[in-house]
Amino acid sequence: MKLIIHDLDELKFKRLFPDLPNSFRVVSNDGTIKKCVGCFGCWVKTPGACVIRDNYGDMGEWLAKSDEVIIISKCFYGGYSPFVKNVLDRSISYIHPYFATRNNEMHHKKRYNHTFETSVWFYGDDITEDEKATANKLVVANSINMISNIKGIHFVDSVEEIGGGIL
Repeated sequence: MKLIIHDLDELKFKRLFPDLPNSFRVVSNDGTIKKCVGCFGCWVKTPGACVIRDNYGDMGEWLAKSDEVIIISKCFYGGYSPFVKNVLDRSISYIHPYFATRNNEMHHKKRYNHTFETSVWFYGDDITEDEKATANKLVVANSINMISNIKGIHFVDSVEEIGGGIL
């Protein structure tokens, strides 16, 4: 399965991707997402699932079932949009609260015997070189933390440039 996390409005998304195969799961802003409250309940009370039971409570499981995670986000100062950041925060249940050393750094242990690829598409017509450098570092750090392999980090002026690039 491929998981697409995006911050586009539904009309624009459907115009860009009118016929996605059934092998795709799409996470978009339906207006109901609650913010991660940092309670660590997804690690302690309901391991692997967020204790906030909205439409985004099973992000950890969805990551575990994904071969590739595709993120489409407006670039905000070298980072993700608030919605995409919130979805990624709510995905912390994908990993364990326990730590291991990887690359001579302390990181969380794997919860699942699974690794996925990450593709990120940042859009915005005024992304500076400094923002691109920051975004690259962020995606690399997130990839290490979530135990994923980076397939690609892309910067486009307009979402229309993404189109068939993710299929």
